[in-house]
Amino acid sequence: MQHFLNLDNFPIDRPDSHDYRALVAKCKDELVRDGMYNLHGFMRPEMARKVASDLTPKMETDSFTHKRSHNIYFSKSIPDLAVEHPALQLRDTINHTLCADQIENSPIIKIYQYTPLVRFLAETMGKPRLYTMDDPLARVNVMSYYEGEALNWHFDRSEFTTTLLLRAPSGGGAFEYRSDLRSDDHPNYDGVARLLNGDDPDVRQISLSEGTLNVFRGRNTAHRVTPIESGTSRMITVFSYYDQPGVQFSSEERIGFFGRDGVEQV
Repeated sequence: MQHFLNLDNFPIDRPDSHDYRALVAKCKDELVRDGMYNLHGFMRPEMARKVASDLTPKMETDSFTHKRSHNIYFSKSIPDLAVEHPALQLRDTINHTLCADQIENSPIIKIYQYTPLVRFLAETMGKPRLYTMDDPLARVNVMSYYEGEALNWHFDRSEFTTTLLLRAPSGGGAFEYRSDLRSDDHPNYDGVARLLNGDDPDVRQISLSEGTLNVFRGRNTAHRVTPIESGTSRMITVFSYYDQPGVQFSSEERIGFFGRDGVEQV
């Protein structure tokens, strides 16, 4: 795994070391302060670029184009909101997805299943344990965004999102977020309206480098990826972990996100 991951700077394979404990503490502090942490160069950038290059032909021929108009909640209606409320205005998202069953021979799968990584993520998230997902399609996804395409404003359904950037675009494709815009007890619809109208001074923007591991608390933090402005696509891997074993998507969810229910036949 040392060939793919910079385990000298990020010693997730040495849980008893001082450096490991310091790294976990730093990540936990950043999660509290910023709602995320970023490990730049976690995957060696040259290896991230190679994986992206190796996956590009399959991405161009076999990926599912996921295009939808949605509001920030991915919900048709919210009982407390009038239909004209800014939070229910539709915005477009488009990306191209390869599922786990299409990249079985990629190092990305080995990284996703790497026991020290799963243990490290659980510790930084304050979880007693995390499990890889059982779903043969959804457990690992590789997504590309081409020129003019974007991931629009939304809240995540899951508590945490874990991504690994394989290829950064030369223009656009920045990650924008507004930490703690709502809470489990208060939806803050007025604050959501201000965000979507461009009137929130607390919106932050970061541009991730290739090989960056990003762990993000996305359930109550609104976020988006701005449109790609160059011919170089943005390619990112999404790792799905849960604090209980055996999690799978429903048939309806698989078809909605991936255009199919079953595993791709070779």
